[in-house]
Amino acid sequence: MTTAPTRPGSMRTDPTTGLTFGGVLRSEWIKLRSLRSTIWSYGLVVAISLGMALLMSLSMVNGMNGGPDAASAPAAQQAGLVVDASVFGVYFGQLVAAVLGVLVISGEYSTGMIRSTLTAVPRRLPALAAKAVILGAATFVVGAIATFSAFAVSSVVFAGIDVTANLLDPAVFLPLLGGALYLSLVSLFALGVGTILRSSAGGIAAVLGILLLLPTVLQMIPADWAQDLVPYLVSIAGMNTFTSTTAEASADGFGVWLNLAIVLGWVAAAGVGAAATLTKRDA
Repeated sequence: MTTAPTRPGSMRTDPTTGLTFGGVLRSEWIKLRSLRSTIWSYGLVVAISLGMALLMSLSMVNGMNGGPDAASAPAAQQAGLVVDASVFGVYFGQLVAAVLGVLVISGEYSTGMIRSTLTAVPRRLPALAAKAVILGAATFVVGAIATFSAFAVSSVVFAGIDVTANLLDPAVFLPLLGGALYLSLVSLFALGVGTILRSSAGGIAAVLGILLLLPTVLQMIPADWAQDLVPYLVSIAGMNTFTSTTAEASADGFGVWLNLAIVLGWVAAAGVGAAATLTKRDA
């Protein structure tokens, strides 16, 4: 059996199998889209975003009735109200993205499919990289659909009290994209943890514990060191990447870019651990 030579400029070919990285990407895309958990998870992300945007918008609008005329507020303030309602669902959607990130790899270990994957890609790291690329890209696209759809819902509700927001305003579309990016990064972090632990239950418990339980525990500890650590947690920094109003560090927080760097640090740490685990342990 022979393989066709790789054309100059094409993706690097594995010398042992003749499989290009593009082929690995296509394989991972087929696996991701064929899983029922993927369809349900992404469907839930969208549904949660729409539902939470509707509930939050209605709550905010009802709270304004009888109060100051919101329609006379500055445009930036009106846009902030709509955006806050639009990205509210990301806090809950991150849990679904985290579960999916773990299942993408732990499901292969539980079924034994990982052996087939590593047989086809004996160098292993390209397989992990392909999973990360496909999962991250797909989650970002679904996250963007969810946040922009939530913005449409919130805009309709707020229009009832003449509060509007311009989608083309960077102060509006950048937070929406930031919410989608955060969901993508959470799924990649969970992929790394799932690769390290190789267990669906263990991986999900660990990731949800880091996202939800750890901030609560640290905030309950009456010590300065614990409070100082809170801003560096992945969920706290992640939410601030699209709720901060400035990209510069301020007395109120780190700003968008430093918060993003913190989240990327968590993702990188999980990725390094996953790479080390995948290459050094038997399947």
